[in-house]
Formats: sequence, structure tokens, C-alpha cells
Amino acid sequence: MRTLLALSLSLLCVPPLRADPIVIGHAELKTLDRVSLQRIYTGKMVELNGLRVTPVDLRAGSALRRRFLELYLDQDEDGYIGYWTVRRYVGKGTPPREFDDAEAVIQYVIQTRGAIGYVDETDLKSGLNVLSTPP
Repeated sequence: MRTLLALSLSLLCVPPLRADPIVIGHAELKTLDRVSLQRIYTGKMVELNGLRVTPVDLRAGSALRRRFLELYLDQDEDGYIGYWTVRRYVGKGTPPREFDDAEAVIQYVIQTRGAIGYVDETDLKSGLNVLSTPP
């Protein structure tokens, strides 16, 4: 009984697995490098090969969004929100639209020309256009 209790308690102390975001895009978009993704998600690049690019985010506070910001943009949530607050205030754009879940991101990306988003690898479906995987 003691062993079972100790095992149960140790499992509660195991940190959750960290999901790695996979960047997906509309069918017309091609593979992107990390620098291009940084420029797109900070509003510094709005067009690729003549096609307007529309990045989307998961809602603020989601674990996958925090991981995306860490891996691809070298930022944390507060820094990213602060960046967009200033950029919007000085008239240099608006932050990417936010969605509540991966299914909404997937549907938007599939249906919207130039759209880019990210999902957990477990949310990938056949036919999705993968633009980038974690560095």
C-alpha cells in the first residue's frame, strides 16, 4: 500500500509534457524559416511572393501559444503583448487574430488565403500544409 501511495504521489509530481507547435499555412504558402515567421508574427512582413500573409494565434495564456512564442519568436507572453500594445498605439498594425482552439485555427487557415497558424502535432490532419516544425 505504501509503495502504491508513493508511486501515485510521484506521478503527480511529473511535469506535463511540453507540446511543440507545428506551423501550418494555407495551401498556397511555402515552407518558412524561423526569421520569416518572426517577421510575420511581429507585423514586419505582411506579404510573401505577392500574397498577403495573415497570421493567427491561439488565445493568450494557452500553453501552446507560450511554447510557440518561446520557440519561434524568442519572446514570452508579456513581451509579445507589450510589443503589440506599443505597435498598435503608434499605428503600426494590429496583433494577429486569436482563436480558442486548434480546430478553429485549422478551419481558418484552410479557408483563408495567405493564413498562417500553429497547432499541436497531435492536431495535425491529413492534407494540412506544414510550413515549419520546431527548431
